Amino acid sequence: MPLDNPALAITDPQLAHQAAGGDRQAFETLYQRHHLRVYALALRLCGNRHCAEDVTQASFIRAWHKLAQFRGDSQFGTWLHSLTVNVAMNHLKQQRSFWSRFRPLDDAETTHFAAAEHKPLEHKDLDTLLLRLPERARVVFVLCAIEGYQHDEVGRLLNIATGTSKAQYHRAKTLLKEMLS
Repeated sequence: MPLDNPALAITDPQLAHQAAGGDRQAFETLYQRHHLRVYALALRLCGNRHCAEDVTQASFIRAWHKLAQFRGDSQFGTWLHSLTVNVAMNHLKQQRSFWSRFRPLDDAETTHFAAAEHKPLEHKDLDTLLLRLPERARVVFVLCAIEGYQHDEVGRLLNIATGTSKAQYHRAKTLLKEMLS
């Protein structure tokens, strides 16, 4: 894109204000700027593509409805990120079932991981390992280690004790170390 592209000159808060007033083009620009990060967060939290796609869509629908509440006290991406975490947590609560914890890896993921056993760990390999963690441990690990939340914040988000967050984080780290060895 050329540097003189007018869409690049408009800030996210300006676009959010325009979109809150009904400007669909402004909202589409916000979507284009942020949808990949929202999807990546949703995938790490949910553990599967279908859920991540649902959460991404639901997050942007919710953002459209709540744009008037964005006051610009934080960056738009931070606001959208928080909204996405809440949507993902609600979605996981609604979709939770006993058998979902035993979801097998896709054949492509299994083949890729087996072929990469003797290679240095790459970013995509970590994501594959994260998908193998139990849901609660994965969610806590993603929020703390990847997204930078503190354990007390995770506790409030998930409605669990701070100690439980720490225990789940430790469990995730232990399981990841076991998978790597």
